[in-house]
Amino acid sequence: MTVRTAVIGGGIVGVALARLLSGRGDDVTVFEKEARLAQHQTGRNSGVVHAGLYYAPGSLKATLCAAGRVKIRELCEEKGLPYREVGKLVVAVDETELGALAEIERRSIANGVPDLVRIDDVSRLREIEPHVAGIAAVHSPHTAAVDYTSITEAMAQDVRAAGGRILLGHEVTRVAVERGGVRVVTRISDEAFDRVIACAGLQSDVLAKTVGADPSPKILPFRGEYWEMTPESSRLVNGMIYPVPDPRFPFLGVHFTRGVYDSVHVGPNAVPALAREGYGWMQISAKDTWESLRWPGAGPLAKQHWRMGVDEISGSLLKPLYYRKARRFVPELKMSDLSHKGAAGVRAQAWGRGGELLDDFAVDQVGPVTVLRNAPSPAATSSIAIAEYIAEHYLGPAAR
Repeated sequence: MTVRTAVIGGGIVGVALARLLSGRGDDVTVFEKEARLAQHQTGRNSGVVHAGLYYAPGSLKATLCAAGRVKIRELCEEKGLPYREVGKLVVAVDETELGALAEIERRSIANGVPDLVRIDDVSRLREIEPHVAGIAAVHSPHTAAVDYTSITEAMAQDVRAAGGRILLGHEVTRVAVERGGVRVVTRISDEAFDRVIACAGLQSDVLAKTVGADPSPKILPFRGEYWEMTPESSRLVNGMIYPVPDPRFPFLGVHFTRGVYDSVHVGPNAVPALAREGYGWMQISAKDTWESLRWPGAGPLAKQHWRMGVDEISGSLLKPLYYRKARRFVPELKMSDLSHKGAAGVRAQAWGRGGELLDDFAVDQVGPVTVLRNAPSPAATSSIAIAEYIAEHYLGPAAR
């Protein structure tokens, strides 16, 4: 018997799931509230295919990133989409960062990052990135740049070719578990399905609540802002230059990325957004902000990380402070080289009642409803592997 499956969310993970299930014979319908696919996290990130340098060995992030990187490359080859291995340097600027760099190297080796090289010779460092400042680094030559929106659209074509539906402009307002199935209601439709998979990103906790899942983790939106480099100054960066990340935070810090279409951007930072889809300071939702402030984890989070918050917000509002962070890695950079702010993204960061920021991917199951609760970076890299993981572990024999 054909299984009727609804996928809520037209980002890259939701469409990857729809592609997998429609290819296996499910009658699949994707509900996306926007007029186009990939309008939120998928289409508003650095476009990096991560090689797995940072993640705790054995975690879902580590295992699914490794598998997903290969699958994204193969898909790009199959579809004729651009895939550029520009390489990444994670740079220790001074001796205080050498211990954290060694931990990145250890994790990279444990995660099987291909052809990783530790560099302690400054002259070798400058061969890879002639304008970088640093005393040591790890180099991941196979870290790549892609266009995740184009990848999502290509997978959506496969869904349609297999007989699946992708309904744009269909914002889900209610999901109700009924005898023998699940009802999905939008403002313009009302349909019953055998099962539902919610890959709703910034709205994932809202949908989880409608089907009776635990309110925790809640989504705390963090906006990441990018500056675009002028075409003339982009010569200062060959590939990608990243800082050694602070292990206390799930963010990588301001970095330089040469994209798949050859532009170079700097960022992102990480500032609390004032709305779930708050892509600028003027986009404010009193409801979203109040819900974040009244969450039990708000006090512990603020107490632990207020200094980081002040620093990130200051850098957002004052270009010289943002520039200072970037110039630490490329001393020749001038403030005028940061020509304009590019499109910002909002990260759907899950946080618990105790104020902890969840680091790994997380999935909940409520009867016939599966909810992806936390899927930050490297979710785009891992998208096809995440789809396979959910199908294997949560959807039962009908998905196989």
